Amino acid sequence: MRLQIGVRLFEGAGPFLMGVVNVTPDSFSDGGRYLDPAAAVARAERLLAEGADLLDLGGESTRPGAPEVPEAEEIRRVVPVVQALRARGVGAPISVDTRKPAVARAALDAGADLVNDVAGLSAPGMVELVAERDAPAVLMHMRGTPADMQRHTGYRDVVEEVVAELSAALARAVARGVRPERVILDPGLGFAKTAGQTAELLANLPRLAALGRPLLVGPSRKSFLGALAGVPVEERLPATLAAVTAAVLGGAVFVRVHDVAPARQAALVAAALRDARRP
Repeated sequence: MRLQIGVRLFEGAGPFLMGVVNVTPDSFSDGGRYLDPAAAVARAERLLAEGADLLDLGGESTRPGAPEVPEAEEIRRVVPVVQALRARGVGAPISVDTRKPAVARAALDAGADLVNDVAGLSAPGMVELVAERDAPAVLMHMRGTPADMQRHTGYRDVVEEVVAELSAALARAVARGVRPERVILDPGLGFAKTAGQTAELLANLPRLAALGRPLLVGPSRKSFLGALAGVPVEERLPATLAAVTAAVLGGAVFVRVHDVAPARQAALVAAALRDARRP
């Protein structure tokens, strides 16, 4: 894998860690903690110091049942953080986690490098923006919206259907001008999936890797871990590290996490095990 994101060229199988900075009042695990731009900048710099390879800034919660945030408010939350990080000389790649083309455009104009779209580039104008800017993009699988996605968990075969739907979404984006080599795919753990379906996807990541694009997996602190391990969100670090290990062994190139330092240790050990496999 070779993918230029901002000033950095990502090569090989990784793993590369994407550190999460939620600039929101209501994200499921850290809502409100980094809503102030200064707090968000400090958080971002700490994640980089812990070993994050790139940052993911989001101004809208995508937890199950989350309401949509007006685009002007999302821009107000995200853009000052991007600007402040660039003004401070932070050169690491910055991703904007958004479903809205106007937010993505404003963030890219401010210095962001990558569009991370949980809606799979489906909003009118998003594919055109990504193609116009030749921006790298994360295309994630989800059915419905965060507000109603958990009513769309009816799969006959969750792995086969996610593979097929991601493949179709990638083909649509390419047909409208997005270069396939600029796309990262994300199976969308927990998005329109039950805990059991999410575990099945995580256990079968090589089926998604066969689509030929690098995978990003985001298991950090998610509700499926709570369901599987029987723990509340503030106690999900061990479960997150188990999922990070599984993701890397399954072929994930990028892993999106809140707790970078411990996740980096787990990811490095998993990568060593992956690379030590015999044919």
